[in-house]
Amino acid sequence: MKTLTHVDERGEDPRMVDVSGKTVTDRTAHAQARVLFPRDIAQTLSDAGFMTKKGAVLTVAQIAGVMGVKATSQLIPLCHPLSLNGCRVEITMEGDEAVIDCRVSCQGKTGVEMEALTGASVAALTIYDMCKALSHDMVIREVKLMGKAGGKRDFLRIEA
Repeated sequence: MKTLTHVDERGEDPRMVDVSGKTVTDRTAHAQARVLFPRDIAQTLSDAGFMTKKGAVLTVAQIAGVMGVKATSQLIPLCHPLSLNGCRVEITMEGDEAVIDCRVSCQGKTGVEMEALTGASVAALTIYDMCKALSHDMVIREVKLMGKAGGKRDFLRIEA
């Protein structure tokens, strides 16, 4: 039976998991978020090279995603601060939707999936912030872990 690791057996007393007994391994994670634009706004952004009065939307969002990865343990209360080996945030357009892929790696005793999820989320929020003067009808959706490796078990999301 699976149990929660950040609380006691009664589901109370939140705590950071003690990882002192774990082995250091290579850890990787890939998370994805999507931002759906109204069709006319996606076209306007595309025609402008994704530049707004605030600047280069996708470039600023990439940088914000990396900053989000680095700040994860300050934002998520029970996450361990990690020494990261790498982080890459890529943003592509699929029709009217920005697809954000955040990949993170480290050598450590705990995984980097929260860092990847945070990076993808912060990049999506940055896109929203930079484009809200054009429309508030954007939708941030499908923030999800695509895969992780290292630790007790690997995970790979299979999508049709």
